[in-house]
Amino acid sequence: MAHERTFSMLKPGVLQRRISGEIISRIEKKGFHVTAMKIMRISEELCRRHYSEHEGKPFFPGLIAYMTSGPVIAMVLEGENAIAHLRLLCGATNVDEAAPGTIRGDYASVTRMNIIHASDSVESAEREIKLFFKPEEILEYVDDSAHWLG
Repeated sequence: MAHERTFSMLKPGVLQRRISGEIISRIEKKGFHVTAMKIMRISEELCRRHYSEHEGKPFFPGLIAYMTSGPVIAMVLEGENAIAHLRLLCGATNVDEAAPGTIRGDYASVTRMNIIHASDSVESAEREIKLFFKPEEILEYVDDSAHWLG
């Protein structure tokens, strides 16, 4: 397995429902190392850049409206095989297919108002991290509990 860095974002509905602590706790309990985190309101321009691969699809305008409707929590996470492991923890994007025990399976009820984003590849993670964080905002530090996690 490879030690990887990935990007995740808790969407506006998470803060509106006041469940951000629960979700971040699940991410940490799974063993992810949080190296950057910030609450922010993303601009339409940043949102369009982030979701550029979906431009032109029928759901795109609603996605932009939802993502710019309130604050989000952007995070950089690290760990062994972090990209695949985070996507498993999140569950299927379609909430009707998200298994119980996953973040989407337990907390999301409408796919178009999905509650978490997770990078789907190394290339996506690198691109998304650069969109949301400056290099100096990502902290390198020793995780003294790492020996307990694998």
